[in-house]
Amino acid sequence: MPERLMLLDTASLYFRAFHGVPANIRREDGTPVNAVRGLLDMIARLTTDFGATHLVACWDDDWRPKWRVDIIPSYKAHRVERRVAGGPDIETVPADLVSQVPLIRHVLTLAGIAVVGAAEHEADDVIGTYATGADMAVDVVTGDRDLFQVVDDEHEVRVIYTARGMKNLEVVTDAVVVGKYRVLPEQYADYAVLRGDSSDGLPGVAGIGEKSAATLLVRFGTLDGLLEAAEDPEGGLPAPMQAKLSAAADYLEVAPVVVNVVRDLTLPSLEAAGARLRAVDGEPRLELEQLASGWNLGGSVKRLLAALDRYGR
Repeated sequence: MPERLMLLDTASLYFRAFHGVPANIRREDGTPVNAVRGLLDMIARLTTDFGATHLVACWDDDWRPKWRVDIIPSYKAHRVERRVAGGPDIETVPADLVSQVPLIRHVLTLAGIAVVGAAEHEADDVIGTYATGADMAVDVVTGDRDLFQVVDDEHEVRVIYTARGMKNLEVVTDAVVVGKYRVLPEQYADYAVLRGDSSDGLPGVAGIGEKSAATLLVRFGTLDGLLEAAEDPEGGLPAPMQAKLSAAADYLEVAPVVVNVVRDLTLPSLEAAGARLRAVDGEPRLELEQLASGWNLGGSVKRLLAALDRYGR
């Protein structure tokens, strides 16, 4: 089959699995395993339905990097459970999900699925780097619309958007982004800067919403082009809009650094990471089968192994 790389926004998916699979899916001793099972079922289905030949589970080594917080202190601030001196802040995550994350990582490793993170960076940055540098078609699986900025028809980069659930997956291409927001994918980060995003703690520009942000970018092309016009008496911007942009000048100067995903991280090559999908053999397969029975992962492990068996040894 043609080579195709699938990049998972792993935390986005296991959060969705946790909330989508009944909480009473537990090990005999009461340990929750619903997120593990849900994620494995997602991977089995996604790799099969979209013909992935390579897969990377992209990981949040730092879900709220200090360098982004230093630029915009409100960045994801509402999600912080507690701050840790000298280390990444602790995100507000249900205890029953926290307990499953180590098992998720262990199962992915046993299944031979590449797990890649980067110090002081989010999974989005790992995704941005691999999607930009891949020499094959790319599917990014996420429920986070921030990653619409990596969509690129010319280089065969799509987003498989999970926000409406696994039964209503949306394949996001250039045309879909334009249809939804009236901006091109390469304008999406500037659009997010202007309109803001409460889910990430980005204030945006007061008085500029989705429609006006799109209208401005259609006219001026980029945020830089818009700001140049705002400083030019002949730039064609009404005085009230100039005033809004002027009031947000400090924010607009730094926000793009926070919103744009990093695309040039030093990461292992796909080959070095072990991204090519293969059937699971030997001790790893035996351990997965033991986990399936001992941890009530049953059908989910079987479906994952069956999906991977398609690729041969």
